[in-house]
Amino acid sequence: TKRHDRNKGVLSELKSRVKAARTSIDAGSAAAPENTRMAQKRLDKAASKGIVHKRAAARRKSRLAKAANAAPGE
Repeated sequence: TKRHDRNKGVLSELKSRVKAARTSIDAGSAAAPENTRMAQKRLDKAASKGIVHKRAAARRKSRLAKAANAAPGE
């Protein structure tokens, strides 16, 4: 269905954004804060649209922020 295809695309982008944020955090990249912010923004948007559950989005955002704050050099 159309909705399934659209949701699949959104989830794919969401995973890509979170992965980019994680790898930049692990590498200590200067782009890490921006990547983290974009990943959190996409998680919020997906939750508001009902693509992911709001608590699942909150949990993933929390874990991402925790990793970003624990990263050296921040």
